[in-house]
Amino acid sequence: MDVKLVLIKNNGKHKMFSLSEGSTVLGRRHDCDLRIPLASVSRRHCQINLLHNSIKMRDLNSSNGTFVNGNSINETDIKAGDKIKIGPLNFILQVDGVPEEFSVPSKPEVKKSVNEESEDALSGIFDESSADSGLSEGQDEESQELDFLINED
Repeated sequence: MDVKLVLIKNNGKHKMFSLSEGSTVLGRRHDCDLRIPLASVSRRHCQINLLHNSIKMRDLNSSNGTFVNGNSINETDIKAGDKIKIGPLNFILQVDGVPEEFSVPSKPEVKKSVNEESEDALSGIFDESSADSGLSEGQDEESQELDFLINED
């Protein structure tokens, strides 16, 4: 069974991490199998167990939780196409090439009050900076380019 954890980046690109038979620990510590160097990820955040034809995910008492398909988990079976959220990062589980394609996860829409919508519309008329589509220096963790380290024996 060929199992990959696929990081889905905001820009639509993705990065694949192959998972081997046995246990894979994800977290911030240097001795984790898949190291995610972000403050919002716990030192030992979660674990994926791949045994025969079974794949299980377990939260390791992380501070911010581990989510599968939008639900906070302690331990659960996972399958191809499941969406996994660890800190600010979104992953999809790929098993034997399924799913073949990946999409950028949509962010929940925050409704604005009528006054806020009016202010936004007016500021857009007078403020040329609102037309700038580039990202500023204040990018959040999720939009930064990250180097993940995979520890190999």
